[in-house]
Amino acid sequence: MPLQPVDCFHFCDNRADADECARLVVAGIKRATAASVAELALAGQRQPEPGDLSVVTNWNGEALAIICTETVTLCRFDDVDADFARLEGEGDGSLAWWRAAHTAYYQRVLAGHGVAVDGDLMIACETFRCVF
Repeated sequence: MPLQPVDCFHFCDNRADADECARLVVAGIKRATAASVAELALAGQRQPEPGDLSVVTNWNGEALAIICTETVTLCRFDDVDADFARLEGEGDGSLAWWRAAHTAYYQRVLAGHGVAVDGDLMIACETFRCVF
């Protein structure tokens, strides 16, 4: 199996959330993430694929974990389910919390790009395991 390139990143668009998400990964609570297909395209990033290795950092860029992508499912925002919200491990773990937090996040990162943040927004629902 050929080696996959390693990505190095922090979650989220602000220090508090990025540091909390990294902490949740290290604790084994956060086992999924959900980027919009539009934000990936705008950033010039490809969609994740099973087998991808990534270094998770805190906001300051300090490496805290290495994750391996297990699955990637593309779906509409409205089709993200409660099981996936629980795997993300953020907030209270509910689908309602997930939808509110992710709507706010997508609105921030997609602002000014003409992308509608609605039930039809395509999401790359990624599950991963922490390998280090």
